[in-house]
Amino acid sequence: MTWLILGIVLLLAVIGVAVLISRGGFRFPWVQFYVKGKESGFSFKEVSLLRKVAQQNRLKNPASLFWSERALDRCIRGTITRFRATNSEETKENSEFLQQLFGFRKRVEFNQPKYRLGITSSRSINAGQPLKITFPGGGVYIATVVENIRRYLAISYPKGKTLPMGFSWKGQTLRIYFWRPEDAGYYFESKVVGDYMDRKFPILHISHSDNLVRSQKRGSVRREIKKPATLLPLQDIRNSNEDWEPVGGYRGRTMDISEDGIAVMVGGKAKPGLPVKIQTEVAGHQIVMCGVVRGVTFRKKNNVSVLHIQSVPLSVKQRNAILTYVYGIFETSVRKYT
Repeated sequence: MTWLILGIVLLLAVIGVAVLISRGGFRFPWVQFYVKGKESGFSFKEVSLLRKVAQQNRLKNPASLFWSERALDRCIRGTITRFRATNSEETKENSEFLQQLFGFRKRVEFNQPKYRLGITSSRSINAGQPLKITFPGGGVYIATVVENIRRYLAISYPKGKTLPMGFSWKGQTLRIYFWRPEDAGYYFESKVVGDYMDRKFPILHISHSDNLVRSQKRGSVRREIKKPATLLPLQDIRNSNEDWEPVGGYRGRTMDISEDGIAVMVGGKAKPGLPVKIQTEVAGHQIVMCGVVRGVTFRKKNNVSVLHIQSVPLSVKQRNAILTYVYGIFETSVRKYT
């Protein structure tokens, strides 16, 4: 019985080698390519798809697809170009093929250390970092890191609900939340060691913490975009659709976009929880995104609100159009994600 099993395994190995030779031979060490793909966490089926893409785009180093954003961008660009040449980019088969490639692109992106490692101490927070602050018995206040030195953090005087006459921040225990660009959300507790309200530019000095809690890790890549947009309130998020509405709605302006959400600036105040439909244009494509307002940043000085909208799942067509823009597939300049 054992010899029979060994014989079958050997036969399958011989067949596998024969298939490899018939599909390109050993001009490139494809066995090594499959091993490298497996080590990088890709399944056999995924590695086979990436091999096909590497051959179609004549990559000199096919294994770079497992770690190089540049190599994947080149292959995605070449694939889209071929599909467009035959007017077949939006067929079901080709759309799903592109969706798989963008899935690989996302995986390689988030394997970068900047997404995986994060920070553990407030000493690593950069100047200019916005902070959201709460304290026992108080509301929510907004501040910005002015300076980060060894002994303390200097932050701008918190803005928010008016505090009682004679109130001092000194000695208050603060709960501080912030979002670190290209990383995740963080939380830590701190104590105010100095309240300098009487200075020309009022600031607080707060103690450092080496116990930052990392949460809400980013699940998609965002990119800044400044385009006119139309916002249409929905009665119920279950009424979501991707139909373009030619009339109605409120005017706004997009701030950034990803495959699972969008930020839009509108006039006046707004509240979280509102189901909405957003219509805008991205790189020549009409984009319709329905979702729920999860957060609102009100800018009192300009009387505008930035709505942070979490989208319902998008169609493959819409998602591919957004990701083509987000990753700058057809752009040669350096791309920056937010």
